[in-house]
Amino acid sequence: MIQSVDLVKRYGDFTAVNGVNFEVSSGEILGIVGPNGAGKTTILKMCCGLVKPTEGSIKIADYDMIKNELEIKNLIGFVPEDSPLYESMYVRDYLRFFSEIFGLERKVADDRIDNLLTSLKLSADDKKLGDCSKGMKRKVIIARSLINDPELLIYDEPTSGLDPMTSHYVVEFIKQLKALGKTVIFSAHNLYQVESICDKVMIINNGNEVGSGSIDELKKEFGSTDYLIQFDVNDNLDFEVEKIGDHYIKRTGSIEELNRITRMITMNDGKILAIKTIESSLEEIFVSMVDQ
Repeated sequence: MIQSVDLVKRYGDFTAVNGVNFEVSSGEILGIVGPNGAGKTTILKMCCGLVKPTEGSIKIADYDMIKNELEIKNLIGFVPEDSPLYESMYVRDYLRFFSEIFGLERKVADDRIDNLLTSLKLSADDKKLGDCSKGMKRKVIIARSLINDPELLIYDEPTSGLDPMTSHYVVEFIKQLKALGKTVIFSAHNLYQVESICDKVMIINNGNEVGSGSIDELKKEFGSTDYLIQFDVNDNLDFEVEKIGDHYIKRTGSIEELNRITRMITMNDGKILAIKTIESSLEEIFVSMVDQ
């Protein structure tokens, strides 16, 4: 659906994006994560034609971003992190205005607006945008991004500044878009959300791609696996343990050490209560890769 090859963006002597490559197939969700100023927003703006690359190329549905800019923009729905609204307009009038920009017939537009308002649980027909809450405004912006029924959705921090309930709702709505066959690229700071819904993740730092792949691939390449043993034993053992209540626990990152410890516990008439596998979270991987 979308492919970036050696994507570079420079502003004078400053390189905001440095040779980034990624590919997202139809119906997949790509999450782009990185510290503030890492280059996430610049990448997203290049993907929707708002910023031209200094070097490299972007193809969307086999269209070249430079040669076929108009065709590509008809395939895209974009939600910027900050998106001022025409606050004196009513919600429905605002969405109808954008449907006219895309040349939709009135009945098609009204049916689509009805469906979007229902899907987003946005009961704001009688409200002006200036009277809407921040969460409602975000939903209106998402509805606007879908008014042309695009194949590719590019969302920059779609849950930024929202309360937990609205944030959760937006994430669940993105899942529904994937189920409808939409391709989604979004940036986020909430790594739990990214881990829960993304097929692929790209980690950006100082304009450079420092890791990419599925969650499982990132954990395998950059993460670690620890083992936590909970047990009872009467005799002293020759390794340090932590006591919690009446039980002991021991954490180790070595399967050989795990086997040695379990043998010693059983040899000393101890009882193993539980063994848990603890894998690195995406947040732990992210911190280890960018805090260098």
